[in-house]
This record gives sequence, C-alpha cells and structure tokens, in this order.
Amino acid sequence: MEVLILKTNVSSKKKVRELGPVFDNHGAIMRWSVDTEDRHNVMRIVAGNGFKMEDAIELIQSEGFSGNELDC
Repeated sequence: MEVLILKTNVSSKKKVRELGPVFDNHGAIMRWSVDTEDRHNVMRIVAGNGFKMEDAIELIQSEGFSGNELDC
C-alpha cells in the first residue's frame, strides 16, 4: 500500500468532483481526497498494486490539472 501526498491546483469542490470518476474508478486507488482549504490544495491518495507518484501525477494531468510531490 502506498500513501501519496501531492500539491495540486485542484482548488474547489467543483474541481474535486471533476476528478471523481477517474480516481473513484481506478483499480489501484483505494481512497483519495483533496483538502481545498489548504494553501497547497493537498491531495492524499491511498493506493496499491504498484501505483506510484508518477502515476498519480500523470492521472491528474490527464484531467487538465497539475500536481507535484509535496515536500515535507
């Protein structure tokens, strides 16, 4: 199981809903959320099956958004 934390430009609940079908139906993603009240619009993804940061970034970008690994 992987827990991925990304900084995104998904800045509203409407934008989160736009991502819903893609993330909800992805076989490797167990749970995901976006904190639109955080200044970095932090996305947390709990995934398995070898799903990596690069996969998450590619998936976000395929929907017209940007995301990068959040440096702690």
